[in-house]
Amino acid sequence: MARPLSNPLKKDAFWCWEVEHDEAFQAVKESLLRAPILALPGPDRPFSVVCDAPDFAIGCALLQPAAEGRERVIAFESRQLKAAEQNYPAQDKELLAMKFALVKFMVHLLGSKPFVKYKTGWLNVVVDALSPRPDYELAHVTTVTSSVPDLIRAAYAHDDMCVALLHALGSEEFKNSDKELSRRLRAILHRYTLDGGLLYYSTDPEDAPRVVVPHGEDIKYRILYEVHDTPVGGHLGREKTYGSVSTMYWWPKQYKWVDTYVRTCETCQRTKSSPHAAVPLASLPVPTGCWQSISIDFLFGFPDDKAGNTGIMVFVDRLSKMAHLAAVPDTIDGEGTASLFLDRDFRQHGLPEAIVSDRDPRFTAKFWKSLFQVLGTRLDMSTADHPQTDGQTKRVNRVVEDNLQSVCAEAPRRWSEVLPLVEFALNNAVHALTGFTPFYVNGLANPRVALKPPRRGSPADLADRYTVHETLLAELPLRLATCRSVRAPSFILWWRAQGLFLRQSSLTRLRLIELVGTWRK
Repeated sequence: MARPLSNPLKKDAFWCWEVEHDEAFQAVKESLLRAPILALPGPDRPFSVVCDAPDFAIGCALLQPAAEGRERVIAFESRQLKAAEQNYPAQDKELLAMKFALVKFMVHLLGSKPFVKYKTGWLNVVVDALSPRPDYELAHVTTVTSSVPDLIRAAYAHDDMCVALLHALGSEEFKNSDKELSRRLRAILHRYTLDGGLLYYSTDPEDAPRVVVPHGEDIKYRILYEVHDTPVGGHLGREKTYGSVSTMYWWPKQYKWVDTYVRTCETCQRTKSSPHAAVPLASLPVPTGCWQSISIDFLFGFPDDKAGNTGIMVFVDRLSKMAHLAAVPDTIDGEGTASLFLDRDFRQHGLPEAIVSDRDPRFTAKFWKSLFQVLGTRLDMSTADHPQTDGQTKRVNRVVEDNLQSVCAEAPRRWSEVLPLVEFALNNAVHALTGFTPFYVNGLANPRVALKPPRRGSPADLADRYTVHETLLAELPLRLATCRSVRAPSFILWWRAQGLFLRQSSLTRLRLIELVGTWRK
């Protein structure tokens, strides 16, 4: 309670009385005016002292049994640990708490012979309420941020266009600049906003603002490296990389930059295979909801990892294209496959209406069929002579294999360690069919990555929880409308693209025809 008042009293501390100091002072005055909750000590009854020493403070309490036999608190004491004391081992911190208690309660304990008795944490509730206070622990909260926004702010000073925009938008740093806006920039000035020292660009009010990247190759290459080359990026293709970059950052000719960067990526050119056209494909019914129809498959042939896994089990939602990946050994049987399905898919998304797979013995096992009979779902297997029925998962398999080869080129046996990052990269990339990431189609939100700029208008800036609750209720109809506007077009685009793909495939793919006997042109 009095912590804000004690900090300005430290040596070489800068004296500044702010709102938090006034609130702490008022809280101390109010606590002094309340009815006492402490009992008066009795000289004819024994005392007991309890101590505790967490990582950032020490606390102790003086207790004495009352007439009815229940222990009452005589006095509380606690303080923060100094910087050097925080480095003490746990035993020394406990001894420090004991010494602190003996000094503070000396007037009551003088003349007695104390002894030490250990008390487990769940019984030591009195000092636990003193020492682990929330206001002590706030100093240890850590945040994960990227240095890219700071680099962009520093680079604005070297870009005349950005300096002119910042001056026009009222930036304090560039208020004395003599750079003037061109006629073209004045016409589109309404597309730019300033927040936290960063320029944001949006084409219309419904477009999400994106950070403006100033002129210069270094920052652009840094952004593209983070989005494409890192394990979270997964060395994805041009369209997916552009989709990830364009949702956060903007600069002129951005698509051309991404295209050149991906085409000249040495790892992609060395590890990825070229697609080959096959015979015309047959189509499956288009699902109407997320995780109503999924496809599953195995991908083997990887080096043994530490757990002896050599393959991956792949789960793919046929509407949103979200994928789940699990490392498995090549000895996995039907029972293990069913258990993995319950853990990775059923536990998160519930029971699908249909599951598409090939005729792998692990899927045709009696236990697997019995499980689906109990769950009440349908298992759609591909025909023996047409495995392309499960073509969606085969396509994901190839992407996963290419990404793992790119990410684990120097340490192939680490493939299972980076598998969660590859899964994240797949689900956080914009899919060419839906126009959204699988994360967004499922949950109407994209997860935060280290490269993402600081959030604008965070609910943490609101006054209290009631305001946050009212804001969420007001946004609920908008989120429901967004859900319909995202998933319904996904179904329509899925259906249209499927028909277009089948029509085009009949023109561009080769059909092998066997002729018996003599045939002349």
